[in-house]
Amino acid sequence: MAMTRWWRRLLLLVMLVSCVWTCDPASAQQRRDPGAGCQSERLKDSSVEATLRLRHHEQSHPWLVSDMTVRVPRGWPLAKQLTFSVHSRQYRMAMRCLLLGDETPGARNEWHPRDPVVRATDSSVEVRYVAYNWITTDKPFPVGPWEIVPTGRTWMVYLWPPTLQTVRWKRIEADLGGLGFNDLVERASSSTGNELVWKNRLPQEVQVEVDPPWQRRLSATLTQSLWPTAGIASWWVCASILIAVAALRARRPGTAAAHGTPPQPPAGDVAQQPAADVPDTDTGHSTSFTRTLLEWAVLSGAVALALLLLTQRGVTPRSYAVLCIYAGLALVLVARPWVLGAPPTAPGSGPDEPARSGGLRGSRRRQARAVTATTCAVAGIGLLVIVAHGVFGLPENLEPGTTTALGRTGLVLVGLATVWLWLAAMLAWAWRFAHEGGLLRERWTRQWDRVPAQCVAAVGCLLTAVAGILLAFAWQANEKQWRRVNWLAEQYDPAAYNAYQSKLLGNFFFSDLKWIFAYSWVLTGIALLALLGYRNRPARTQGRRLFERFSPGPSKLDLLLTVALFAFFVGQRAAKFAGTSALYGVWLVLNIAAVYVVLGVGRRWSVLSRMGESFYAKRLGTEPHRHELLEKARHYLNVNHQMRLVDQGHAGGVTYEGLEKELEDLHNWLVTACDGADPPEQISVLDIALAWGPDGRWWSNAVRAARLAFWFGLPATGLLLYYQAQEPYGRAQILFTPVGIPELVADLILYQMAWAAAGFTLGALWRLLPGRRSQARAWLLTAAYGAPVVLAAAFLHVIDTDPRQLLLYAALLLCVLTLTSIWVDLATFRKDRQYLPSRFALLLFVYRLRGLSVQIAWVLVQTVAIVTIWKSLTPH
Repeated sequence: MAMTRWWRRLLLLVMLVSCVWTCDPASAQQRRDPGAGCQSERLKDSSVEATLRLRHHEQSHPWLVSDMTVRVPRGWPLAKQLTFSVHSRQYRMAMRCLLLGDETPGARNEWHPRDPVVRATDSSVEVRYVAYNWITTDKPFPVGPWEIVPTGRTWMVYLWPPTLQTVRWKRIEADLGGLGFNDLVERASSSTGNELVWKNRLPQEVQVEVDPPWQRRLSATLTQSLWPTAGIASWWVCASILIAVAALRARRPGTAAAHGTPPQPPAGDVAQQPAADVPDTDTGHSTSFTRTLLEWAVLSGAVALALLLLTQRGVTPRSYAVLCIYAGLALVLVARPWVLGAPPTAPGSGPDEPARSGGLRGSRRRQARAVTATTCAVAGIGLLVIVAHGVFGLPENLEPGTTTALGRTGLVLVGLATVWLWLAAMLAWAWRFAHEGGLLRERWTRQWDRVPAQCVAAVGCLLTAVAGILLAFAWQANEKQWRRVNWLAEQYDPAAYNAYQSKLLGNFFFSDLKWIFAYSWVLTGIALLALLGYRNRPARTQGRRLFERFSPGPSKLDLLLTVALFAFFVGQRAAKFAGTSALYGVWLVLNIAAVYVVLGVGRRWSVLSRMGESFYAKRLGTEPHRHELLEKARHYLNVNHQMRLVDQGHAGGVTYEGLEKELEDLHNWLVTACDGADPPEQISVLDIALAWGPDGRWWSNAVRAARLAFWFGLPATGLLLYYQAQEPYGRAQILFTPVGIPELVADLILYQMAWAAAGFTLGALWRLLPGRRSQARAWLLTAAYGAPVVLAAAFLHVIDTDPRQLLLYAALLLCVLTLTSIWVDLATFRKDRQYLPSRFALLLFVYRLRGLSVQIAWVLVQTVAIVTIWKSLTPH
């Protein structure tokens, strides 16, 4: 028993001594800051070489790369620890003493691609440390032992190492990328037009004044000025004006039919085709839909401008959180996802219509209560934390230096509630647009009408999961950032780490909310597509679809909506490569104008336009006419196939004269419908069938082309995202910013939407674009996109930024549209697929051998261009 008490006393004494030692502030500080024990004076026999490379040509942000090699003598007490595992405490302490000295870990934000390379010899230990950084603001930028200080019109380059300041460095190089420089101390051993070299010099003897190009000064000035804000504001103003104009024009009586009605058929055809290709124009639904569009146009522009103004002023986190919670709640309630107008397939009135209307009103009331109660509850949670901040140990301004676990929980609740409300607002508006435009599946709306509470609960849980994932990504990125900056810390300072976590949680709703609303322009695109879908639904009466006369193309308003979709989704993606955000509004206007110019010039040369209106009235526009045209086109292909067989000596009882007579009859079939105006000799019945497209309605052609372009765009999206992830600055933004990974996912979705929108535009304008071969239509639409690209490339060349990524996007767009056009031609003769052994045989049947070889050669040329641009972009 005495022995047990003795061991207990000894154990208690050891624990007491350990506790006193660990609680000693001086000891704790020494472990966190081992600079006092580095014995830097023992490094005087070290040999040091350093190189700085400045890369500014064709760079959006000048890139600084430092390469330093230190040979430490074995006599330094910590030299051996440099050879330990990179995860060991001794290694981090020794490397910190060598690279940082007395500096606090985390004081430098430079980047290092890998851990320092260590090599040991009998007399020394060699350490090679490579670091890099980008000049993005006017603040000083450390990179390795160097520091670059932008000072107005010049950049000052200093060699200010934390250690080895009293050692004469063996060799120092500064490659300034051809910029003008001035050696202030005049101790350089040699200099050329690109670099300076010092030998056996002290670090303080290296001071260089660099004259940066005006393009880099302009870029830095624009970044910190109001121009980016003005550019984003102009983008929202243009988008709001566009959707407001579309809504007001669609609201006018008779607009739906005024420009989209095809020419009237001859008298003999009127009885067979009594209806025109006019949308179903329910007055109440039309008024509700246009009012919804106007509400979004005004509200989105107002919210965007308010957010931009708030970011320019010193608003406290508490005020910002309150405003954002109320704004998110207002956005949801103004969207009113329970007010859905008339359903797209609403039948006419019937005996049970009053009962059904009463049930519908009851369903709407339940939906309104479910949505309102849920959103108010979520907003109440966020506001409760703000009001009762003292319960969570948070200051009134919600900007704590450090927090407890309860305080961090409060910040998480505020952030999740705010992000949830804005996600719900975006979803509510998207649902409203898609339903009123008839873009939703009927079973989804039936489920929403039948069990609204369960739908709201399911969607609420989904939005909570999304908000939690966004928080997890932000947390992970900030953890990586913390470890990157504090990679040489022996152990993290708990107070500093707590403050870092608190700042992350306090800024979560702010950073992610801006990111969410930055992509709310997609809702404008959805609204335009919904309006197009609503205007081009097949006409119905009493639940039955009327016979239609097909329009040769979109009406004037539909054309505006289609071109706007192209500018929003295709052009907006290109603006990412075309310079600063100040160009967004200009880019939108340029893309719309370019498509109109190309279409206006080329429409008169399209195949159908050259045949004349009389031909359209007699040979096109109705379903029987379309079937007759396809039969004539098949006959034309068969006759040409038989003529090739005759040329090869396989006549089979068929004469060349007889085949020529059949071709002449097909041509006469065209001539007799032109009212004496002979059609161009080079246009055949096959050209007309391919120019008309696979479906009778231009809307169906557009939807089919959009689906094809979506799948053909998958490799293009992968290529663009791979380059974005491999480029150093882009990779840093993805991995180390709170919204980096969500931004990559958003880019994936938006690239796919861009290809689909480009295919939709190609299909919608299929009959209006010139060219006897379909790849010519793809080329002209790409040329319409390419006109602003030429101006952007010239602008990028002037400001010395690389335009090749913009050209890569254009080349990929051309390739996607070319493949889409080929498959649209195949879809025109899709019924012949059952008689042929393969899809390649169908290609041969439609294009014939010579035409197919041209198509393949054209695709190969585009592929070579893409590969060439790609190889020039990727570093070797």
